[in-house]
Amino acid sequence: MFRRRVVSILNLCSNAALSTISKSAMEALPRKLKKAEKKPWVTSIHELKRRGRVNKQERRVVREVALRPPENGLLVEKLIPVAHQVLASRSQLLACVSRISEDIPIYFCSLCTEVHVGHPPHKIRTCNVSGSQKNKEHTWKRGGVDHVLPVVESFHLYDRLGRAVSHNERLQVDRIPALVELCIQAGVDLPEYPTRRRKFPVYRVAGKLIDFEKRFPKDDFSKKDIETFRSRGTIKKPIGDENHLNLPYDDIKGFAVRGVEAWEIMRTGAIQLMQTYGVQTCGYCPELQVGPKGHRVRQCQAFKHQMRDGQHAWQEATIDDLLATVYVWHVRNPHAGDLLVDSLKRYYGKLPAVLELFSQAGAQVRDDYYRMMREDVVVPELDEEKFVV
Repeated sequence: MFRRRVVSILNLCSNAALSTISKSAMEALPRKLKKAEKKPWVTSIHELKRRGRVNKQERRVVREVALRPPENGLLVEKLIPVAHQVLASRSQLLACVSRISEDIPIYFCSLCTEVHVGHPPHKIRTCNVSGSQKNKEHTWKRGGVDHVLPVVESFHLYDRLGRAVSHNERLQVDRIPALVELCIQAGVDLPEYPTRRRKFPVYRVAGKLIDFEKRFPKDDFSKKDIETFRSRGTIKKPIGDENHLNLPYDDIKGFAVRGVEAWEIMRTGAIQLMQTYGVQTCGYCPELQVGPKGHRVRQCQAFKHQMRDGQHAWQEATIDDLLATVYVWHVRNPHAGDLLVDSLKRYYGKLPAVLELFSQAGAQVRDDYYRMMREDVVVPELDEEKFVV
């Protein structure tokens, strides 16, 4: 009798340990926010309130405040090479993804935002939108590069310290990829997207920015107004060039390895730029604006947008907001053609769609994603799942 009690107690302890481990592993997987759910704050709301009180007290005192770059309009010299490196890595990443997507299929659901990399597409029932099937299975269609690397656009600012884009100017100001706009504001000069480069700093007096520099310096010999917007028909979508990678066309693994390196360089550099140059996002929709403040275009159609008159609920953005990272279910053995089913979804891991594409092409993913991939979890067979504790 005593032995049975000891065995039962040990079983309860082991089950509690397994449940704790499974819960901690589940927390590592990214999840989709609900429609009425707001994005989490990067900086706590109490810290934002404290900063607001300090700024309010500083505005009451009429004195000159010297600002540091980039708040004073000048560039941060040490971040200029980082911006060029991020932009070059982006072009390499686009080239690698476009090449590998020709051999490895990409699927997307025509009803929701679900994406799957590899064949066959999974049977996990997570399509819970209006018009979906009763069993919540996805309706798959063949996708492409845009579903793995979606482009998040931002208004191009000629002067990042100028006033925000108004609602009436929404069709006059160019919208370009947000990562490109971040690199431009960090020091990359693109002739097709002019931007203002100051030589003298801006000062703040009683909460207002005072610009002592003329709008057009003396060394500007053009004597013409700079056109801050162009026709949308002349804007070309940047496409990666496969020729500068110096890889054979059949070397899929080489493209995958080069793509993983480009992804890590681009992501690490973008995080470094975002720590200095501000990027704002809406707390309820994917809208994003690169700069110290958000725009005033009334186009938000997310949760309770009527109460905000269509204005966006701006807050500090994260790297996933900037790159619009798409997470997909991880396929451990893509060559075996295993089908991911709904009853075993708690044993499956996830990966960013870009890394999943490169992983199926033969590249090695960093150890930072090991817990998210759940490589240490054994996936049981369908007839063994009922015996799992």
